[in-house]
Amino acid sequence: MNSVFGAAARSVRALTALSRLTQPGGGAACSRLLCSAEGQKSLEEMVKKDKVVVFMKGTPAQPMCGFSNAVVQILRMHGVDNYAAYNVLDDQDLRQGVKTFSNWPTIPQVFFNGEFVGGCDILLQMHQSGDLVEELEKLGIRSALLDAEKEQ
Repeated sequence: MNSVFGAAARSVRALTALSRLTQPGGGAACSRLLCSAEGQKSLEEMVKKDKVVVFMKGTPAQPMCGFSNAVVQILRMHGVDNYAAYNVLDDQDLRQGVKTFSNWPTIPQVFFNGEFVGGCDILLQMHQSGDLVEELEKLGIRSALLDAEKEQ
C-alpha cells in the first residue's frame, strides 16, 4: 500500500492501542473461538480467500448501518461487485474475532489480498484522493470510474 495509506493506518492503530489501554479490563472480551490461535488462523484464511473482503453489519444488498452502506456504495461506484462480505451481526464471535485480528475497533473492515485496509473512513479517504483506483489496479480490478471519465 502507498505511504499515505500506511501512515493513516499506523496512526489509527496507535490510537486503537491507546484506547484499549484506557478501557476497563483492557478492552472488549474476546471469544474463545475466534481469538484463539486456531480462530485467528481461520480469519487469516478468510481474508486471503478473495481479493476484496468486507466484514460489515448486514449484507451488500441490505447494509444495516451507515458506515457499512458507505463502504458498499464506494465499492459499487468503482464497479467492485465481486467481493466476499461477512455479516458480523449474524455471529458475535466473528464480530469480536475480526476486531482482534485486525487490531481495529470498528466495523466495517476492508481487506485487499489479505491485507487490512481499514474501515469506512480510510476507504472514503482513499476514494477521494484517487488512491483507491491505484489499489484496485494492483488487485487486477479496473475501477469503473476510469471508464466513466473516458465517456465524459
